[in-house]
Amino acid sequence: MTSGNPLGNASNASSGTPPARQGMVFIVAAPSGAGKSTLVNALLSQDAQLQLSVSYTTRAPRPAEQEGREYHFVDEARFLDMLARGDFLEHALVHGNRYGTSRSWIDQARAQGRDIVLEIDWQGAQQVRRLYPDAISVFILPPSLPELEHRLRARAQDSEEVIRRRMANARDEIAHVHEFDFVIINEIFDEARRDLAAVFRASRLKSSRQIARHPAVF
Repeated sequence: MTSGNPLGNASNASSGTPPARQGMVFIVAAPSGAGKSTLVNALLSQDAQLQLSVSYTTRAPRPAEQEGREYHFVDEARFLDMLARGDFLEHALVHGNRYGTSRSWIDQARAQGRDIVLEIDWQGAQQVRRLYPDAISVFILPPSLPELEHRLRARAQDSEEVIRRRMANARDEIAHVHEFDFVIINEIFDEARRDLAAVFRASRLKSSRQIARHPAVF
């Protein structure tokens, strides 16, 4: 469920030099409160090759969230207009709010050789895999459902009604875990961060990608 910042200043675009390879698409999904965003942000701070796709959403910003950083915040009318124009790579209705990913931004970023990570739900992941069968998907799980509820309450961002709804939805979301390439249990944060980084690194080292990236060697 993501779009992103303009890429007009990217080095490949400004120099006219074609990228060594097409960028990869990584999907990271999780129940709300499992730590997905924290893990992805930690990885982004360490991986200069990776760029986050920033989702469009109709939900209101939370405290400290900024337009264009966590999300592009739009109203229902604008979202539906973008949807009617076919602007979204994927879109979903989650917890009563709409989310969507800009397809043109993803295609442009990949053409410039950038690896893109999408923080989306399982519905969006299904849509992305249909368009990009080579996308690598990761599902983040909490160590248990009681721990997930504890984390939701500890962050003090949601009402009791919202927490109950998120917990109910979490059970449905976890039922789709078998659709993902990798599963990471976020019990100890540093271990989960290393696991996620290992998935991304190993995926880049697949023989087909190395052959495309280093044709002179092969």
